[in-house]
Amino acid sequence: MTKLTLENLEELKSWTGRELPNGEWLTVNQGMINDFAKATLDFQWIHVDVERATQESPFKKPVAHGFLSLSLLSKMIGDTVQVKSATMGVNYGLNKVRFPSPVLVGDNVRFTGGVHQVEPYGENGLKITWNCTVAIENKDKPACVAEFISLMFE
Repeated sequence: MTKLTLENLEELKSWTGRELPNGEWLTVNQGMINDFAKATLDFQWIHVDVERATQESPFKKPVAHGFLSLSLLSKMIGDTVQVKSATMGVNYGLNKVRFPSPVLVGDNVRFTGGVHQVEPYGENGLKITWNCTVAIENKDKPACVAEFISLMFE
């Protein structure tokens, strides 16, 4: 994958309604799942108890937290598109989020999506609504589908 590099926020506006390049595959490992559990205090056995998940889960492996998939969006978008003139980006919110399919330990995930809407924000910023999908390699259903909103400033 080649990162889309844009000069400034004005150029980002021209991507409204367009798909971005697909992101790089990222492997979700047990360490990531355990670290996320520690950060969120969500230690449900299906995430962190490898032995029990192997024996009792219908997936026969630990399952990543749905919110782990969602939290990767900032990184995945940042790895996919860069705006050279941007001095700061901030997560603003979400309009819709769904988790159609679980991510199992060892699965590869990546960002697919595009720029849905761009609005002015303050004197030197934009509010960007991204159509986001966290795809799972070799699976028909994605891990996460969301409208993610961020702010970007020059």
